[in-house]
Amino acid sequence: MTDEKNIYEYPGDQVDVQWDKRLCIHVGECGRAVGDLFVGGRNPWCQPDMAASAQDVAEVCERCPTGALTYIRKDNGPTEVAASTNTVLVANDGPLYFSGDLNIDGAAEDMGGVRYRAALCRCGASKQKPFCDNSHRDIPFHDQGAVGASGDAEVDAGGTLEVKRAPNGPLLVNGSFTILTGSGRQAWQGTRAALCRCGASKNKPFCDGAHKAAGFTAE
Repeated sequence: MTDEKNIYEYPGDQVDVQWDKRLCIHVGECGRAVGDLFVGGRNPWCQPDMAASAQDVAEVCERCPTGALTYIRKDNGPTEVAASTNTVLVANDGPLYFSGDLNIDGAAEDMGGVRYRAALCRCGASKQKPFCDNSHRDIPFHDQGAVGASGDAEVDAGGTLEVKRAPNGPLLVNGSFTILTGSGRQAWQGTRAALCRCGASKNKPFCDGAHKAAGFTAE
């Protein structure tokens, strides 16, 4: 049911599901989905054949905002594609949720789910950097996800969004994307930004150089 790389596989007749526990921060989109695809306490907790269709399985897996859940269809049905617009949601007291056509520096080759969905640390404490591991809850980290800047008025949607890590510094994001506030408001759009990942910036989600004074260290 599992391999040494922390990826659990749940086979079904029409579709297989994979769960990468390194990426999971237990948002609960799977467990709260209607139906018996995912049932907490059951062994195995994921049973693809309990869903009404392979498409239902795909839709529930794609709700996972971290990329921890992926699927492989065996019915020749459509597979996951990138959202038409790249977005970064600044979660209330939580991570940066990326969605779109993502190319994330620091992702292992077998982390296939983060091709389209990812939760990246912005509190500075994750032991799975650049990915969130819920350390923001233990610190605790507080930021409601407000965004003051508006960015560029006109930006073409789509295309690859590259996310690189400045050594001991911010996330360097390049490509067309929109930043959403914690309340869901479309706040900023542009093609280039340095986003805080040390947790100390006074201009969150943007970097203001505070990582230097904070002594932040990370690849």
